[in-house]
Amino acid sequence: MSSARVERRLAAILAADVVGYSRLMGVDEVGTLAALKAHRHEVVDPAISAHHGRIVKTTGDGMLVEFGSAVDAVNCAMTVQKAMSDRNQTNAKTNVVPNIVFRIGIFRASHAQKAFPIRSQKTQPGRACFRASSTHYFIARAVGPTRPSCRRLD
Repeated sequence: MSSARVERRLAAILAADVVGYSRLMGVDEVGTLAALKAHRHEVVDPAISAHHGRIVKTTGDGMLVEFGSAVDAVNCAMTVQKAMSDRNQTNAKTNVVPNIVFRIGIFRASHAQKAFPIRSQKTQPGRACFRASSTHYFIARAVGPTRPSCRRLD
């Protein structure tokens, strides 16, 4: 066992993915990919930068983003969900591209600074989940290992 002390830090991790991604891809692969790319470029990436986030990992329809502050992570999530709600309402009128809805969760993690930045076994049970329906935001906070509580923000 090494006697060197590992520097750890606490971070807020935002995890996001697209609701119904496989279905959207099955209906219109080219349109879905184009819409997702546009949303990333015009909404998601600027919101992450504005709230001091750092993209840790991306997948086809999802990403992990690290924030130094839970407040920044929450504000970023709310910014993205509001912008996406507005874009989807506009899209409903034109029906040019498929509606994209993001599922966003935020959790806290303690991780070694020099190792892979996120280690799931070090996550703490407290978390928040955001889903917007036009102008409503919902926050779920873990009360116990299996019982989340939810409240609505208007």
